[in-house]
Amino acid sequence: MDTIWAKTALLPAGWAEDVTVSLDASGRIESAEPGTAPGGVRVGILLPAPVNAHSHAFQRAMAGMTERRGPDPRDTFWTWRQLMYRFLDRLTPEQVQAIAALVQMEMLEAGYATNVEFHYLHHQPGGMPYDTLSEMAQRIVAATEQTGIGLTLLPVQYQFGGCDRSGLGPGQIRFGNDPERFARLVEESRAAISGLPADTVLGIAPHSLRAVAPEDIRRAPELSGRGPVHLHLAEQVKEVEEVSAAWGARPVEWLLDNVEVSDQWCLIHCTQMEPHETTGLAATSAVAGLCPITESSLGDGIFDGVRWLAAGGSIAVGSDSNIRISLSEELRTLDYSQRLRDRSRAALATPEHSTARRLLEAICAGGARAAGRETGRIAPGMWADLMALDAEHIDLEGLSGDMLLDTWVFAGDDRKVRDVWSAGRHLVIQGRHRARDAIEAAYRRAMAPLRDAL
Repeated sequence: MDTIWAKTALLPAGWAEDVTVSLDASGRIESAEPGTAPGGVRVGILLPAPVNAHSHAFQRAMAGMTERRGPDPRDTFWTWRQLMYRFLDRLTPEQVQAIAALVQMEMLEAGYATNVEFHYLHHQPGGMPYDTLSEMAQRIVAATEQTGIGLTLLPVQYQFGGCDRSGLGPGQIRFGNDPERFARLVEESRAAISGLPADTVLGIAPHSLRAVAPEDIRRAPELSGRGPVHLHLAEQVKEVEEVSAAWGARPVEWLLDNVEVSDQWCLIHCTQMEPHETTGLAATSAVAGLCPITESSLGDGIFDGVRWLAAGGSIAVGSDSNIRISLSEELRTLDYSQRLRDRSRAALATPEHSTARRLLEAICAGGARAAGRETGRIAPGMWADLMALDAEHIDLEGLSGDMLLDTWVFAGDDRKVRDVWSAGRHLVIQGRHRARDAIEAAYRRAMAPLRDAL
C-alpha cells in the first residue's frame, strides 16, 4: 500500500492537518486520516487534482504563431480558424503524438490529473482515412502511455461545414465522417484505449450545432453508452446568428427544446447566452466546460459565471487551444473576467468560501462528471488524483486554509505545484514530470519542420 502524508490537506469536510492518504493497488484512495504521524511520501499542501475538461492537443504547436493581423480589417475567431486549418494540414501522426505528449506533460505539471481530449483530427490531408481508421486516436493513446495522465478520449463527429450542410473545406476535411463511419471510429477508438489503465474513459463529442445534424446530436448519448457527451455551444456571435437563422432558435434555446440534456452532457464555452438561457441550461445538471484563457485569446466573450453558479450550475475548466496550459491562470482569468464585466471584486466567492476555494471545489466536481471519472475528492473509493503545493514557497509559508488557495491562484503560478498523482501514478515529482527529457526531445524534433507552417 502506498501512502502520502500531508501537513495540510483539503478533504471533503474541509481543511485538515497531518493527513495520511492510503492508496490501494488499483490507484484508488483507500483512506484519508487526519492527525497521523508522518510517513510515506511527504508533501506540504495536498489537494484533489482536477480534470482538464477540454483540449485540442495539436493546437499547442501553434502557440505564438497567430498573433499577427492578416489582410482582414478586423481579426476574429474566424480568421484565426483559417490559420488553424492551414497549420493542421501539415501535421503527421508522428507529430501529433509528440505534441500530445508535451501537452499532457504540461497539464500534469500544472496540476491536472486528467486530459479530456476533444479529438477531431482523424484523417489524412485531403480527407482520405488512414489505413487504420483510428490511427490518430491511437497516437493520443500512445502519448498517454508515455505521460501516464488519466485520459477521457472523445472522438468528435464532424460532418458539415455549416448549418446549410455544406461540404467540408480545406483543413476541415480531415475531421469529416458520415454517421456510419463515425460509429466505426467510435468502436475502433474504444479498442484503442483498451490497453490503457482502468481509469481510462471513452465518450463522444458531436462537434457543434453547425457541424452535425440534429438527429445525430439527439442520438449522441446512446452512441456514447455511459460515457460523457461534449458539444461546443454558443461560443461566437456569428454561430448564434447562423443557428438562429437555420433552425429558428438560438443554440441554447434549440438544445433545451429538442434534446434531453442531462448530467451526461458537457457544453463547451457557452459565452453567448442570454440570462434565461443561462438559468435554463444550469437547471439541466449539464456541466459548462469553460476555457477562459482560450476564450480570451479568441475573443469569444465572457461566460456568465455569477448567474450560472447562483442557479446551481456545474463548471469544469479546460485548456482548449493549449496556447498556455496553467490551471491557476484558468481560474484567475475566469474570476477576473467577471470582475471586469461587473466592475466588482471577488465575484465568485461566497460568504462561506473564498474565490479560489469555491472555484477549485466546483471544477473538481464538475470535471469529474465531464470526464466520466470517479475523482474530485480526497475520499475513499475515488481515483487517487492528487496534487501537492509547496508549503515552503515564499508566498505560501505561514498561511493556512482558503488563503493558501487564493494566494496560489491570484498571486502565484504553476511553480508552486510540486507533486501530482493520476490514479495513484506519481508522475510529477518536485515540479517535474518523470519523462520530461524524452518528451521534450520528441517535441523538438516534431516542431522543426512546422516552424514556418503559418
